[in-house]
Amino acid sequence: MTEAIRGVKTWRGMTVDELVSGMRGCAFGAGRLAKAVDIYEEMLNEGATKFIAIAGALVPAGMRELIAEMVRARYVDVIITTGANLVHDIIEALGAHHYKLLHSVVDDPELRTQSIDRIYDVVVHDDAFARLEEFIRSVLENLSHDSSRSRSRNHDHSYTIREMLEAIGRHLSDPNSILKSAVDSHVPVFCPAIADSMIGLHTSIYKQMESTFHVDAFDDMKELIDIFCDAECTGALILGGGVPKNFLLQTALVAPEREDGREGFDFAIQITTDTPENGSLSGATLEEAKSWGKIGRDAKAVTVYCDVTIALPVIVAAVQTRVR
Repeated sequence: MTEAIRGVKTWRGMTVDELVSGMRGCAFGAGRLAKAVDIYEEMLNEGATKFIAIAGALVPAGMRELIAEMVRARYVDVIITTGANLVHDIIEALGAHHYKLLHSVVDDPELRTQSIDRIYDVVVHDDAFARLEEFIRSVLENLSHDSSRSRSRNHDHSYTIREMLEAIGRHLSDPNSILKSAVDSHVPVFCPAIADSMIGLHTSIYKQMESTFHVDAFDDMKELIDIFCDAECTGALILGGGVPKNFLLQTALVAPEREDGREGFDFAIQITTDTPENGSLSGATLEEAKSWGKIGRDAKAVTVYCDVTIALPVIVAAVQTRVR
C-alpha cells in the first residue's frame, strides 16, 4: 500500500496546526509528527482516559509550564513520572530557578567550586536543593503528625507514594507547578522510582529519624491498574522511556480482556530519541508492545523519533487549535 508524497508548504502567518497538517503528506519524522497530532486529537475527542509517562528531566529543560497547562486543560488524566521531574518542579515552585548555559565550553570542576550543578546545558544552584530539603521535611512532619493522630485512634496508616505527592502538591502555591496543578485538577501523580531522587533521599533520611512514618511503594500499582480497568477507552502519551513507560504499559498486562475482545491501550503516542537495536525499553517500538498485549492489536499508535522538547510543544499547540 502506497501513497504519493505531498510536500509541505509554508507561508507567512501560518499557524502551528496548518504547518503540522501540511506534514501529513510527508514521510520520515514529519509524517509521524502529523500522525501523532491526529491521534492525540482523536484521543481527546473520544473521551479516552489519558495517561502520560514523563521520563528524564524535562522540567529543567523548560517543559514545566506546558505540562502543567496540559493537566489543567485535562489533556491528561493520569501522570507517571520520574522523581527528577518532580524535584525540579518543586524547586521552581519554591522560588529557585534553572539557568541555560550560554557558552559551549563547560568547566565542570569549576562549577563544582561554585556549588552549581549541571544537567546538559542547564544549571541549578545547590541552594535550590537546600530549599527543597527544608520543604520536604516540613511536609513529612505534617504527614507524620496526621499519621500519629490516626494511630491514637487505633488506626494504622501508611501513605502511598501518590498520597505523599498529593500532600506535597497541596503545600505548593505556584500555579505553574505540575504537582499543584495536578492536585487542583484531581489528576493523580505516580512516581514508581521515587527513591531514585532527592525526594526519596530526604524521605529516607526522615524515616530513619521518625520510624513510625511509613510509605507503601506497592499500593500505587493497584490504584493505577484500577483506573485503567475502569476506563472505557485508554490513551498513552509516552515522553521518553525508562521506568515511567514500563510502569504505565504494564498496567495493561493484568487488566481483564474487555467484552468486545479489546486489550491494551486504544491509543498510543511515543516520543523518543532511543532506537530498538539494543533491546532497551526506552527504544522499544509500540509494535513490539502489541506482542505483550500492552498496546491493542488495532490501536492507533505512532512513535515520533525526536527530542521531546521539540515535538511536545508542537503537538500540543496544534491540538489546542483543533480541540475547544
